[in-house]
Amino acid sequence: MLSNTEKELIVQIWDTMIPVAEDIGSEALLRMFTTFPKTKTYFSHLDISPNSDHLRCHGKKIVQALAEGARNISTLATTLAPLSRFHAYLLRIHPTNFKLLNHCILVTLACHMGDNFTPVAHAAIDKFLSAFSAVLAEKFR
Repeated sequence: MLSNTEKELIVQIWDTMIPVAEDIGSEALLRMFTTFPKTKTYFSHLDISPNSDHLRCHGKKIVQALAEGARNISTLATTLAPLSRFHAYLLRIHPTNFKLLNHCILVTLACHMGDNFTPVAHAAIDKFLSAFSAVLAEKFR
């Protein structure tokens, strides 16, 4: 699935996103809510307006989870098991929403990384996000 070079690149990219996790995560979420308004239903109890504390906090959690997943990519299923259970059983997030967020994360990364978002980086991140969302969706029934 992912070559060693791609795995290293993925870790490097997510490690560079940690200092701006709130910005990257909240922008990706806001992009998803704007482009796919039905995804807002899972966040009806939060203030998801641009730059709100809730949006920035949740965005940061997402980026941090992605960075941790990247660092533990060989044990992704084990690393993400608690998140998978939480999103499936407690929050009941439909797996399609993870794919929508993946797309918004890719666009957000492309905007922030500029020329560093090469076709190789794009492909590696896309593969990683697909694997990440597949693990999160595993428990959903």
